[in-house]
Amino acid sequence: MSDSQPPMGDWNAFAEQWNEQFLDALEDNMEAQAQFVESWSETVGEVSEEAEFSDGVEGYARAYETWMNASQQMVDRMNDQLEGEDVDIEEFRDIWLNTANEAFKDVMSTTAFAKMTGETVGDVLEMQQQADEAAQETLRSLGFATQDDVVEIGDRLVELERRQHAVEQKLDRVLEHLDEQ
Repeated sequence: MSDSQPPMGDWNAFAEQWNEQFLDALEDNMEAQAQFVESWSETVGEVSEEAEFSDGVEGYARAYETWMNASQQMVDRMNDQLEGEDVDIEEFRDIWLNTANEAFKDVMSTTAFAKMTGETVGDVLEMQQQADEAAQETLRSLGFATQDDVVEIGDRLVELERRQHAVEQKLDRVLEHLDEQ
């Protein structure tokens, strides 16, 4: 046995560890893909227009291809490791992180995703407005000042300050005129 190769017992433990890590990563990949498909199915299910649907399917196909390329990269790097190449474990993590970023970009760049996001934001804003109105009404019924009341008082104070300033300017002109005489 040469000095460059680890003893067979260490090699078996090493290979077993890599196999377990690879299987864990593959399982995580499958779970991520399942979640992605489920999420995407919900999104595509809400799309009604043909162009948006087609764009959504293409985005999903690009994302799926991205995940499959990552799986192939994992297999290739695992084979490289088994052939003796020094492969850093962080490289496997980076493959999945970069793949997740790319896959989400593939999906988020579609009109279907944009439509779904716009509808969701619209729904959230509507719910927030309803909650604000309910809070204002509750405060008003309990005799507390509401945000609208405070804003109205602020506006009135600003108007009073403006008028007071105008009166002070007129008074200063009158006093100057009296002093001149």
